[in-house]
Amino acid sequence: MTASIATVGARMALGLALILCPGGIVPAAAQAGFPSRPVTIVVNFTPGGPLDIVARSVAQDMAAALGQPFVVDNRAGAGGVIGANVVAKGAADGHTILFSIDTPFTVGPSLDPKPPFVLADFKPLVLLAVSGLALGTHPSVGITTAPQFIAKGRSGDMTFASGGNGSPGHLAAAILREKAGIKTIHVPYKGNAQAVGAVVAGEVNAGVLATPGMLPHMQANRIAPVLVTSRVRSALLPQVPTAAEAGLPDVEIEVSYVAMVPAATPEPVVQRLTAALLAAMAKPELQSRLAQLDLHPTQDTGSAVAARLDATRERYAGPIKAAGMKAD
Repeated sequence: MTASIATVGARMALGLALILCPGGIVPAAAQAGFPSRPVTIVVNFTPGGPLDIVARSVAQDMAAALGQPFVVDNRAGAGGVIGANVVAKGAADGHTILFSIDTPFTVGPSLDPKPPFVLADFKPLVLLAVSGLALGTHPSVGITTAPQFIAKGRSGDMTFASGGNGSPGHLAAAILREKAGIKTIHVPYKGNAQAVGAVVAGEVNAGVLATPGMLPHMQANRIAPVLVTSRVRSALLPQVPTAAEAGLPDVEIEVSYVAMVPAATPEPVVQRLTAALLAAMAKPELQSRLAQLDLHPTQDTGSAVAARLDATRERYAGPIKAAGMKAD
């Protein structure tokens, strides 16, 4: 279970103190030359989604801490693969950081037998947060519960919007198809915001998408909530059951938001970036913003992040194969 926001903030502050204190992890002399120019944060999905909001929220604080501008560059496409590959093939000097959700590393390897990069091509800095998804339908479909959803899906094709092939919504729809025995047609969009808009407009029957994007439309009765995929109920949708409560435990999916650099990045640079990220993430105003986005911060860094991604990749491999998911 994720820790409380206050607890995580305290742990982040402690980690920052260990890094910055005299005799800590990184000697000041080793940090002196970095950064020497503006730093680019590559966000591998479109603007406006939770990942983009987190990146833009920390960029200003990191710039103030490290004395250089931090510029967000959205490189969307191929389920996050395009932006991730830009960083994987880029200079390993800390001046380019990837902000990504986990799917290029947990779903992508099962979709592409010859991926352009692997997890070992990166050094994770911080697991910024985790979140669940919300399954919602257009009101015209007349579905508000999981049993209704399953019955409707078994009687005919259900169209599903996602933020792209290999995205969390694509994975969730594929698992639903397999585990619930429903008929689905996957309709990929260029990002989460566009996919939510498709559900609102009635272009598709349903979507399994990031909760913050769905929330205002659910509150306005433009999307009917069915369930959330997190382990616990969303604080933003406390009346909506989890997948497990709805009888679909296999649809439990949590999205990880990670910051990474190329694997060859020098360790002193990695530690300095990690310190700046922890400091930005520990600020009360950002912790409050995360809560509004239904994001739950964590204190994981480095190898612990890599281990989590590896474990998630192994968990997803079987369902992806069974569902016949394909890359673009």
